[in-house]
Amino acid sequence: MTQSVLQPVARRCRRLLVTAVVATLTTLVSGCDTPGQPSVLDPTGPAAAQIESLWWLMFWLGLGVFVLVFGLVLYASFRKRTGDPRSPASTPGKWLILFGGFALPIPILAIVVGYNLFVSEAATGPSFAANDAIPDAATSAEWTIDLIGHQFWWEVHYPNQEVVTANEIHIPVGEPVLFRLTSADVIHSFWVPQLHGKLDLIPGQTNRIWIEAEEAGIFRGICAEFCGTQHAMMHLLIIAQPADEFEEWVSEQQQPIAEINDPLLIQGQQVFMGSACVYCHTIQGMNEAAATDTIGPDLTHVASRLTLAAATVENNRGNLGGWILDPHGIKPGVLMPPTRLNSENFRALLFFLESLR
Repeated sequence: MTQSVLQPVARRCRRLLVTAVVATLTTLVSGCDTPGQPSVLDPTGPAAAQIESLWWLMFWLGLGVFVLVFGLVLYASFRKRTGDPRSPASTPGKWLILFGGFALPIPILAIVVGYNLFVSEAATGPSFAANDAIPDAATSAEWTIDLIGHQFWWEVHYPNQEVVTANEIHIPVGEPVLFRLTSADVIHSFWVPQLHGKLDLIPGQTNRIWIEAEEAGIFRGICAEFCGTQHAMMHLLIIAQPADEFEEWVSEQQQPIAEINDPLLIQGQQVFMGSACVYCHTIQGMNEAAATDTIGPDLTHVASRLTLAAATVENNRGNLGGWILDPHGIKPGVLMPPTRLNSENFRALLFFLESLR
């Protein structure tokens, strides 16, 4: 009688167990890389390579534990039971508790913690420098970038080169670059999975991180700390270039806007200076006493950037016009207000902004 009652329950338990195994395996498969998205499993920098090795170590150890535990569960579910289940002889031995609860977890955790400390130490500084030399290197690094987080965009300064840009960071291939991170409002988190781990941007505090790209390419970074409505669309691009291309880019960015003579460009410049744009954005070399606010990104070379709205949309005329007229249609909750212009002034402003290369 007892067995006839328990058999349906056992069958249900087995079905649930099989379902759990299938769901777990599906979850593991769905976590594979998505083309075009940044991934810690596609490193292009020495720090990211160290982090990837830690990821694989944890994956294989976790998979081994998973297989062991589910193997024991399957064995316990499908094995035939004999004798009285209440008898002490039918319960697992103490060796299983000691092995599963102490002997096995302790070395696994020791390996993971030890290797994690090793990776953390190795990723704190540039690959060419001993860790004890990092404080001196941090004060005299040739390539230093000050990165300031805003809701919801990135302000970028190259203090040694006197270059200011936004949402796109150019770096030379094969050279460690010192990033000094802080925030203008709330806590943000800087993360470029293919190049390094995460580091927070905290108001009133400067955190430092070394980043090196071993090959040329464009690497997407994200804000990894919830910072408000548009946190999920606060992205940036790191563009790693060969040394000659990078120095050419720096030279171009150091130049103020060229003198303009075209009537339509002049009209666009006047529209910019006469609209709300001037209260939030800076254009170097153009009436800087009036246009020097940093509420929004520096627009001196905005037309040379690949994206708009913190790497949300491609930088082209249609997206630029949509961003000016209705920024909330692209990023709901963004702090930039709509700009209302008649068609003539709107066309002139677009023409002017597209000339800022």
